[in-house]
This record gives sequence, structure tokens and C-alpha cells, in this order.
Amino acid sequence: MSTRMQRPFGPAPRRQRGAVMVLIVIALASILLMSALALDGGHMLLNKTRLQNAVDAAALSGAKTLQQLAGSGNASSLSRDAALATLTLNADANGNGELAQALAAAGGAGNMAVVEFAASVYGPFSYPGPADSRYVRVSVPDYPLAGFFWNFAQVFGGGQLGDKAVAAIATAGPSPSAAPCKIEPIMVCGNPNDDPAENGGTSYWGYGFGDLEVLKSAAGNASVIGPGNFQLLRLDGATGANDLRTALAGGIEKCNVVGDEVGTEPGNTVGPVAQGLNTRFGEYTGPGMNPTDYPPDWVTQFSQPRMTYNGTTSQVEYQGQPVVSNGGDLSAGGAPLYDLNDWLADSAACAASGTCQGAHERRMLNIVIGNCTGESGGQVDVPVLDFGCFFLLQTVRQQGSEAQVFGQFIKECEGDGVAGPTPANDVGPVIIQLYKTYITPSTPSTDS
Repeated sequence: MSTRMQRPFGPAPRRQRGAVMVLIVIALASILLMSALALDGGHMLLNKTRLQNAVDAAALSGAKTLQQLAGSGNASSLSRDAALATLTLNADANGNGELAQALAAAGGAGNMAVVEFAASVYGPFSYPGPADSRYVRVSVPDYPLAGFFWNFAQVFGGGQLGDKAVAAIATAGPSPSAAPCKIEPIMVCGNPNDDPAENGGTSYWGYGFGDLEVLKSAAGNASVIGPGNFQLLRLDGATGANDLRTALAGGIEKCNVVGDEVGTEPGNTVGPVAQGLNTRFGEYTGPGMNPTDYPPDWVTQFSQPRMTYNGTTSQVEYQGQPVVSNGGDLSAGGAPLYDLNDWLADSAACAASGTCQGAHERRMLNIVIGNCTGESGGQVDVPVLDFGCFFLLQTVRQQGSEAQVFGQFIKECEGDGVAGPTPANDVGPVIIQLYKTYITPSTPSTDS
């Protein structure tokens, strides 16, 4: 009888052979899936950031153009063009090759991005938007991206991942400038009992849109503050007439804050005032005044002969007729004068045609509105109520008794400094800034 040899026991039953291979396959699949998420996820995050930066810049560009073209019939179309052009320029920058390819594949930025306008930062946004549009929204709802392991991840994700794409949206518009630094050394007196926050915005510290004001009085006129005070401000560190001339030409910055006090500068200082302000009309007569440092406004036209001030009647006159204002339109004896509304239309027209020479809003003066109650003559310190924008109507005569500065109050103008807390009270110097985008007044977008 032959001896039967028993098969030795192995480390695992025969049916478990190959289990290690299965585990290796599962591990490799998991590693590939993690690689897909890491590589493609990082790629998406990078391109989302690049796209958001480009859309932010496009919204800011569109809002800036809209501010410059306010009042023109084609403001929306030209602002849209500016926003799309900025988006294209950003796509063409180094590192944004994928965005540039996506724009080209779509047939241009206009086929990939949506540009809309609204009168409120909360909307509703549309194109071309309402006539009083001031806010711009730029959105790219679908920016397709190349997938590396994306298809592999989709298989294991049960088709829940969708196509690889990102989106971005941005809203931009004006905001009140807190602590503006672009302030001319001229002050007007406001009514402290006419706070716009309390009167519903019907007036602004006693001023209304288009009001004609004497921003600086002249010799022989009854001064608002008192004898010897011509509403000029004393700048910190100023050493005299040269600094005043430079400041009025636009060469010195002094930041101001509501509630602080500003010191007034006694004396008429006729020469420096005229020489500094007249650079804004392209006239250069004072020391150091030149078109390179102090370019003229886009539009230098004004009514001639000049308006004058009648000290007896305390009225501004044109050829002996009182000047009256109606919503920004000035006239004398029924004859129209060149005014704020004319300047706004001409500025928008030259911006639209691309023929502007000089600098934007050089005739717009950012001025302190002070509480002059109880102040009387000479050098005094006046509390700051707020800041206002005044359109410079004409050149200033370099004659003591005719050295008045005439201006019209305008709701807002280009400013600097830090953005204010809310876009609601946008009167005075403003800057263009980005805002949180809202789908509805209470629902913020997740893509902004």
C-alpha cells in the first residue's frame, strides 16, 4: 500500500489567492482619484482666481467709463465696450493663456461675458439699463476648463461632478470718499441745520444741484465770515502765496475729516488764486505753472464776457442782467449761458469720440463745507461739516475787486481717499470701488 502524502497548509486558502492584487488595484484607483481631485481642483481654483481678478478689473473699468460719460446717449454701450476691452487685456496678460483661448473660442469677450447696468448697487441689472445707471455688473457664467483626470473622477463620482468650469461676477460703482485728500484750499459755508441725512436728501447743507455760488469773494464784497476773510484755507505747512498757487492748481494734497477744524487764510491773495485756478482752463501765467504738471480740463469753454458780481445787490450778473439757475441751466435776461450741463454734455461727447485732451474733471473743485456759525473775520478755525463738488464756471480775474470765484454745486465728482461705508449717501467726492454682488437685495452671490 502506497503512502499518501498530505498537502502542506499554506498561509491562506486557495480561494483567497489574488486578493492582494485586488487591494492594489483599489489603492491605485483611490490614488488616481485623489490625484484627479488635487490636480484638477487646484487648476480650477487657480483659474477661478484669475478669472475673478479679470472680471473685477472689467467692472471697475466699466464703472469708471460710465462715470465719465454720464448724461450721454451711448454711455451704456461705450461703458460695456470698456469693460469687455479690459477683460480682453487681462486675458492677454502673462499666465492667462487659458482665458485668452476661451475668449477666442467663444468668438470674443462679448460672447462670454455679460455686462449690465443699474441705478442701485442691489439692482435690478440689465442692458442698456436705466438712464440714471451708475453701477456696472460684469459676469462670466461659464468658463470651461481642460480636464486632466476629470473624466476619471466623473466615473467614480457617478456622473455627479459635471463639466469642469468656473464662473465669476463683480459689481462696481461710486462710493462716498471718506477723508478725501484731493481738496482745494477754498471753503464755502453750509447750514448746520440742513443735514442731508435728516432732510431726505432734498438739499445738501443748504445747497441744491446747479446752485450758482460765489466760492471766493473779492475786495469790497461783504464777506460771509467777516472782514479780511476771503474763504481761503491755510494748509498745514504752507509758507505763503506759492503754496496757495500750487494747491489751487492741484499740486498739494491735504486729507480732511468731517468734524475736524480747518484754518482759514486771511487776505485776498489775488495773483496766486487766479494763476492757480486758471491752469484748469489752459492759462499759465504764474511761477511754476505748466501744462505738464497741471493739464487743462477736457473742456475749457466758458461764457464771454465773464460773469461779474454786483456788490450792491449781492447778485451775479452777466452784461448787467442777473444770472438765474434752473436745474443747472444758467441764463441772464432769457439768454442761455455756458454752464454745468453744457460742460457735462461736452465732456461726455469728447470722451465718447476719443478726442479729449487734458485731464478729466479739472474744472471740478472738491471743497470743504464748513460751519461758519459765530465766526467773524481774519484767521479763524472752522469745523468741517462735509465736502462738496463745485464746477468752476470761468477763469478768475487777477484784479482785487473782480477776483471772485464762481461755481455751481454738483451732486458728486471724482475724489480720492478711502471708500465710505455705504453707497446710499453718495454726495460729494466719490471713488469707484467694488461691491459685494447681490442676486436679490438680500441674497449675496456666491461667485463674487
